[in-house]
Amino acid sequence: MSSAKNKTLGAFAAGLMAATAFVTAASVLPSTPATAQNQLQAAAVDPSKGFADLVDRVMPAVVSVQVKYANAAATGEDQAQGKRGMPNGMEDFFKQFPQFRNMPGMGQGDQGGDGEDSHPNGGMAMGSGFIISADGYAVTNNHVVKDADQVSVTMKDGTEYKAEVIGTDPKTDLALIKIDAKDKKFDYVSFTKDEPRVGDWVMAVGNPFGLGGTVTTGIVSALGRDIGSGPYDNFMQIDAAINRGNSGGPAFNLEGEVVGINTAIFSPSGGSVGIGFAIPASTAENIIDSLKENGKVTRGWLGVQIQPVTEDIAESLGLKDAKGAIVADVTEDSPALAAGVKQGDTILKIDGKDVSDSRDLSRKVAGIKPGDSVPLTVVRDGKTIDLDVKIGTMPDDKKMASKDAPKEEADKSVSLSALGLKVAPAEDGPGVTVTDVAEGSAAADMGLKAGDTILEVAGQEVHAPSDVRAALKANDKKKVLILVKTDDGQRFIALPTAKG
Repeated sequence: MSSAKNKTLGAFAAGLMAATAFVTAASVLPSTPATAQNQLQAAAVDPSKGFADLVDRVMPAVVSVQVKYANAAATGEDQAQGKRGMPNGMEDFFKQFPQFRNMPGMGQGDQGGDGEDSHPNGGMAMGSGFIISADGYAVTNNHVVKDADQVSVTMKDGTEYKAEVIGTDPKTDLALIKIDAKDKKFDYVSFTKDEPRVGDWVMAVGNPFGLGGTVTTGIVSALGRDIGSGPYDNFMQIDAAINRGNSGGPAFNLEGEVVGINTAIFSPSGGSVGIGFAIPASTAENIIDSLKENGKVTRGWLGVQIQPVTEDIAESLGLKDAKGAIVADVTEDSPALAAGVKQGDTILKIDGKDVSDSRDLSRKVAGIKPGDSVPLTVVRDGKTIDLDVKIGTMPDDKKMASKDAPKEEADKSVSLSALGLKVAPAEDGPGVTVTDVAEGSAAADMGLKAGDTILEVAGQEVHAPSDVRAALKANDKKKVLILVKTDDGQRFIALPTAKG
């Protein structure tokens, strides 16, 4: 379980892992003295003269995070070797570096990284964090402290304190902890207010492999990365080396401000290859403020099922650009329904801000305060419409109902060879049921399968095969937009027609 979902042994054990994606972050060691109770920030350093001054300023605010789990019955050699699939000869490595022995993901048998099942027998894990207030609030990753029975932090000077988990947000992998030190005042750092740019210098500080106080430098390699870890992925990619144990640690700019929280790496080899991912300060600050105030995160909610506007969908809708988010379904009793949003609308703007795709819309809506009324711009039937929507509060658990696929009735099936489909009237509810998909057809390529239900064709509701034919006949575009319902929900598909 360690401070990362990564399986990295770095230079100590190259080739130990077979996995390809890991999570990691930053740590600490003793360093030069700092003025107590200060916000550790000053004028920018000149990288041509080195980073020592910057390290001296910010290091006192970076902490090593230690986590203990109950039922640590299988630690030591039994867990590290018998349970982990330890390669021959690695026991000598653990004798030399015993702090790594109980860290999950240390053998070829552990292919799951540091996920929720990575510490079934208990044990210890390590990560990184950084203090953001004089009274001892500190930031780390959710996966560092998840399911922890005890959390403690070690300061730059070696002093150890117990800590309490104030709140976590699994969707962004952030956590807020509070150091238990009564009246002590801590040095702390703050989040940057400026958006980083690709090419900016960054300095990562953390606890890789338990080696506290480790500093690495690099640049911002890319912004807005979606690595598939959650619904609000918007990672900053950096090439400063981060490894197991760096998770939750800070990435600083040259002014000593936190620009990101180191969270994940990609590594086909098992070691750092210079592709690391950090949660941007712009994302983290609001989440941390909410955790501090409420112990949880309250997000805005629109109440739509959406998907990105692809080139095919844009062409079928007559849109100039493939941007925005198309509404595949509107939730009952939702803010979207109350505002007049309809299935098939393409959302281009919310709160005056352009929407690039469905994920961008999700992030923007989540960041709007519940109860606020904001403008919403949609395209419907080729016309631009402005709506006002009062943002709701995202439910804790969203339940999606699905019904069993209707039974195929071959004698009622009608062929729509232009689309590579056979359809029949749906047995339960609106639409027509797909009873067969021609192998190699465009429909098959787009993922349509027998049992799916077609609800709309070219914006027209269909209830019988004849409705599908009529909608196709009226469609004058090279591609037709079809709304399909599956066990996973609803989505639009743009299929080529005979006209194309």
